[in-house]
Amino acid sequence: MTESNINPLLTPDTILIGEALYAEAINLVITQATGNLLIFDQDLTHGEYKSLARYQAIRQFLSQQPNSSLTMVLHQGDFFTTQCPRLMELLLTYGHKFTVYITNDTAKIAKDCFVVADNVHYVKRIHIDQARFKYALNDAETCASLRMRFNELLEETAHTLSATSLGL
Repeated sequence: MTESNINPLLTPDTILIGEALYAEAINLVITQATGNLLIFDQDLTHGEYKSLARYQAIRQFLSQQPNSSLTMVLHQGDFFTTQCPRLMELLLTYGHKFTVYITNDTAKIAKDCFVVADNVHYVKRIHIDQARFKYALNDAETCASLRMRFNELLEETAHTLSATSLGL
C-alpha cells in the first residue's frame, strides 16, 4: 500500500473511529511488516479477519521472508476456527512460523486489541466494544510498550490452536 493509496481519513497518531477505518489500519500495518507480526485480539470478530483482503495480506507477509513469524494471542478461538477458514489454511501451511495462543482466564480482563509489525508499526483498538483506535508507522517507542504487553499476555496463555484435528 503506497502513500497515495492510503485513505485520507486514516490519519496516523490520532484517535480514529469506525470499523471500516479500523480494518484499513490493520491492513496498512500488516502490509508494512517484513519480519514479525504480533496480534492480540479478543476473538478476531472485529477488523475483517475473515476477509479475503486480510488473508491475502497475511499470506503475503508469511510467504515473503523465510524467517518471518506471526504470533496471535486470542481470548477465544472459536471464531478463528469456525469463521476464518482462510486463516486456518494459513495456519496449516505456515504452522512453522504462525502460532495462535489462547489466553487463560486471568488474562481475559484485557479488553483492548492491537497489531504490532516489525516492532515499529502498530494499530491499537482502545476497547473491544468501541471502534476507537490509533495507529502509527515508525513509532518504536509505543511498539516497545505494546510488545511488553504482548509478552505479558503470552505468559497467560493456556494452549495453542492447531490446524489439524489431532494437533499434529
